[in-house]
Amino acid sequence: MSTSANGNGAGHGSLAATRPTEVSKLDRVVIRFAGDSGDGMQLTGDRFTSEAAAFGNDLSTMPNFPAEIRAPQGTIPGVSSFQVHFADYDILTPGDRPDVLVAMNPAALKANLGDVPQGGTIILNTDEFVKRNLTKVGYATDPLEDDTLSAYQVHRVAMSTLTQGALAETGLGKKDAERCKNMFALGLLSWMYHRPTEGTERFLREKFAKKPEIAEANILAFRAGWNYGETTESFATTFEVAPAKLAPGTYRQITGNTALAYGIVAAGQRSGLQILLGTYPITPASDILHELSRHKNFGIITFQAEDEIAGIGAALGASYGGALGVTSTSGPGVALKSETIGLGVMVELPLVVIDVQRGGPSTGLPTKTEQADLLQAMFGRNGESPVPIVAPLSPADCFDAAIEATRIALTYRTPVLLLSDGAIANGSEPWLIPDVDTLPDLRVQFASEPNADNDSGEFWPYVRDPETLARAWAVPGTPGLQHRIGGLEKADKTGHISYDPANHDTMVRLRQAKIDGIDVPDLLVDDPSGGKARVLALGWGSSFGPIGAACRRVRKLGMPIAQAHLRHLNPLPGNLGDILRSYDKVVVPEMNLGQLALLLRAKYLVDVHSHTKVAGMAFKAEELQNVFSEIITSVTEAAK
Repeated sequence: MSTSANGNGAGHGSLAATRPTEVSKLDRVVIRFAGDSGDGMQLTGDRFTSEAAAFGNDLSTMPNFPAEIRAPQGTIPGVSSFQVHFADYDILTPGDRPDVLVAMNPAALKANLGDVPQGGTIILNTDEFVKRNLTKVGYATDPLEDDTLSAYQVHRVAMSTLTQGALAETGLGKKDAERCKNMFALGLLSWMYHRPTEGTERFLREKFAKKPEIAEANILAFRAGWNYGETTESFATTFEVAPAKLAPGTYRQITGNTALAYGIVAAGQRSGLQILLGTYPITPASDILHELSRHKNFGIITFQAEDEIAGIGAALGASYGGALGVTSTSGPGVALKSETIGLGVMVELPLVVIDVQRGGPSTGLPTKTEQADLLQAMFGRNGESPVPIVAPLSPADCFDAAIEATRIALTYRTPVLLLSDGAIANGSEPWLIPDVDTLPDLRVQFASEPNADNDSGEFWPYVRDPETLARAWAVPGTPGLQHRIGGLEKADKTGHISYDPANHDTMVRLRQAKIDGIDVPDLLVDDPSGGKARVLALGWGSSFGPIGAACRRVRKLGMPIAQAHLRHLNPLPGNLGDILRSYDKVVVPEMNLGQLALLLRAKYLVDVHSHTKVAGMAFKAEELQNVFSEIITSVTEAAK
């Protein structure tokens, strides 16, 4: 393609003609973009990810950004990063350490350098390495001039200057032009890894359709980065990662929050019910509201309430009216919603409560991940108030988890807690788009006639299905089916208010038996050794990827290990007890202080080994590999 380029290699037109370079073929790469929270690192990483997905790579991402809307510029707490791992085979995690770090300023370098392995590639925006910025993050000397980076392959690129040069003829001011430097970085990395470019240019024109001059400026910066790679002698090698061999079908890149939203939409279509999302914006769950608000054509109503309590109240009211109520939140919101969840348990209506977990307690770490709401989901309500709990294991799995949560809510007339977390919500991976006709049939039968077991001709709201113990669901206004429900204890069958001790005992036990009797599939165990493994790694939620990657590494070392992962946390799979007792040691990694381990010990009397982490970051495969290896060695030695 033709181009016009200035002396420093920053082109103004199309992409430069190909300069002969060495091409290195790789099976996987981990890249981390890092800069100020206003430098557009999330957009840069997301665009690179989108092009990797379009190219056909398997991928996994890890966004990491501060909680403040505009964190202090140039400081370590203000650093925002986006890590993408892409490969030509099936991968499970965003990667432990970046092979390539793109650091837009000294703060980004200092915050992330410790994660880069020796020999790794670092691309630096040298324009930001001035004394003021270095002092702000504690550098006594310039790391570009001392031996701080001697163990790495360092590429110094004056991104700000080059971007401003590329946009000199656009009429943009210096400040606006400099804001495009993230697109320069994206163009350079796209050149290095042979990524497609048309999708990014199309995206920029659509994103800035109302400001075409900004769109063209970003495209020029993007092309300038590409052309810089083509024309400079600094980069002698480019890299290729071939498409992955995935199962046949149509794929798209998807985040966990988007997949949850699509799952709710699909559940509405498969049930034939209108959906009402009653919610209040809260990090990291707000994107569910944003996405569902785009799908009114599928019978989705979104209601942004004045607070968490009003949001879930509206959702439960929708279920009372014959729709499916859904509410989304994070840990602090679950605390506020707990009374209404208890009301949902008492009135026995379907309700899906999505908890996208984050670091706590209180406001805690709004943008960091954790798995510390399990016990709150189990027991965080007054009285005996059991609810089913479902946890997706990856961003793509959120779609199926949302449908499963809806199935349970509708079939058993109960609130369901769906426990996602920040790593799943903001992370992304390829999602195989399913055939809608293969999704479960979620249609429900509303009560249509009186059901009293006497000659009164009345409708009794607490007459139960003998298989599921679900009560009859009557839409208000149905002729002849007048009934009353509410938070006070109800008499069995009739639903009249009752303070009778024996009746209360009966109703408490019925509500518990209904949850205990929910039909969940048996737990599957992955053990390539054919049963030789004596150690089981058991996890739930987003720990699936790191646990799976660690198990792969351990097995490559010749150590057998079995892996199982729980989607249903209440009730637990019926065969779980037998599985736990069939191994010499069960290790449970969790991003909390051992909440699942506590439940397993109490229920099955198995002394599981709890491995915990509460750093606001997901497990690394490397750390779990070490844990598993030590335990397997210990078990093997003890058996001698």
